[in-house]
Amino acid sequence: MGSVKLQARLLAIILFVLGAGSIAYQIMVQKVPLTQSEKDPVWVVDAQVDFVARASKPVKVRMYVPPLDSGYTTLNESFISNNYGVNVNREKGNRQVTWSARRADGSQALYYRLMLTPRYASDSVENDPGPQFRPAPSLKGPEKVAADALLEPIRDHSADVETFISETIKRVNELDNDNVQLLLGSDLSPENRARVVDLLLAVAHIPAEPVHTLRLMESQEQEPELWLRSFNGKKWLYFNPVNGQQGLPADRLVWWSGQDPLLRIDGGKAPKVTFSVHQNEMSALQLAQSLKLKDVSSFIDFSLYELPLPAQQLYRTLIMIPVGVLLVLLIRQLIGMETLGTFTPVLIALAFRETNVIAGVLLFTSITVLGLSVRSYLEHLKLQLLPRLSVVLTFVVMMMALISLFGYKLGIASGLSVALFPMVILTMVIERTSIVWEERGGPQSVKVAIGTMIAAIFCHLLMVWDPLVYLVFTFPGLLLCQAAVMVLMGHYRGYRLTELMRFRAMVDEER
Repeated sequence: MGSVKLQARLLAIILFVLGAGSIAYQIMVQKVPLTQSEKDPVWVVDAQVDFVARASKPVKVRMYVPPLDSGYTTLNESFISNNYGVNVNREKGNRQVTWSARRADGSQALYYRLMLTPRYASDSVENDPGPQFRPAPSLKGPEKVAADALLEPIRDHSADVETFISETIKRVNELDNDNVQLLLGSDLSPENRARVVDLLLAVAHIPAEPVHTLRLMESQEQEPELWLRSFNGKKWLYFNPVNGQQGLPADRLVWWSGQDPLLRIDGGKAPKVTFSVHQNEMSALQLAQSLKLKDVSSFIDFSLYELPLPAQQLYRTLIMIPVGVLLVLLIRQLIGMETLGTFTPVLIALAFRETNVIAGVLLFTSITVLGLSVRSYLEHLKLQLLPRLSVVLTFVVMMMALISLFGYKLGIASGLSVALFPMVILTMVIERTSIVWEERGGPQSVKVAIGTMIAAIFCHLLMVWDPLVYLVFTFPGLLLCQAAVMVLMGHYRGYRLTELMRFRAMVDEER
């Protein structure tokens, strides 16, 4: 007996570990939302290109756009223009869109829109190693002296590429230093500071390149923010050339890298690019479904959401049946409430799905009472079991039809739903109730019937609770955890709540 209990406990542990493991995998790896109402941020980035086309000349506008592996999941990318051809290609490690037209005249406006979200996004793909050495530029005169004077303490206070770049940025931003002033001249802009930092790094043979980013924050107009990056042999290092901040913040979107300007235009003049960023929200579940349509890997690929919608609706009902069974098991084993079998309350609860609880209880009670009267008379006729059940079933169908007809005449919609009560279930409930009445008396029969109805009501309320339906349907591993609890309950031999209340007086007397 001990080995059997041990096997049952081991089986329960295995089922629970498998169920909990699958749930943890969905939450941590697949990033499945825990609630149906969970929202995810969706960033909408707009870039508007305005320029004046030269009359009777071909127009070609080239602009860098973000890479698709920027650490975000791209939902949509749009190139909006009127009578322009659009082509996207790669140039120097960047993506570039080219708008072209044979003829254009006057003010022109081109639009680029990008929708992205952080959910389901993999880390930015930067596995391609960068250069680790570059030749030093040729400096002469005061610039060489100033660069050497700045680099000497930088070398003394750095231990590797990372600390060398940080120290260089720190020195260049000491604007009261004479050497820094000489290299910067009168231009103190971030672009010029980045140029001086890059110059000093080049003298030290350390390659670096500018990276232009956009901050994902609600804004009407925004200018790209300049950063520097360098490859240290293992990974790319990002630095802010103004304040020395290291590591690209999570809210930065890399737009393009390199010294080239964002926009180049042929056949036009007065170009201007305006950036605006807006934040929207989208249901995490709808987001996963939209990504599935775009052939982007998501948890929906391997879940019940992959089924057709009619099948999904069916399984949303079927998958909650074990939940109702578990509740009935707990009610019977822990509380001690008697019911007409284990599955009868669950099947009655399923019938309640098409009616409200009050109407369902009234319909069920009325049909059961009438059916018990018919069954009692048939018992008086000494009919055998099979003919008796057949007659009861026939009367149940007739009563269901009559109630539906009266409900229709009286304008009561709930009366029409009585036909959804399973006829066989009602017939068997009537039969079992009458047997309990004969064997254990009327009061006990009423008690069992009331217990069955209470259990059915609680099962119905639990099985239609939307948050729980979503959890069980989305995380089927919960069923394995329920099975583990059922296995453990199979060896429960302790007192039930009703037994504790029943023997309370005896325990008090012993004290």
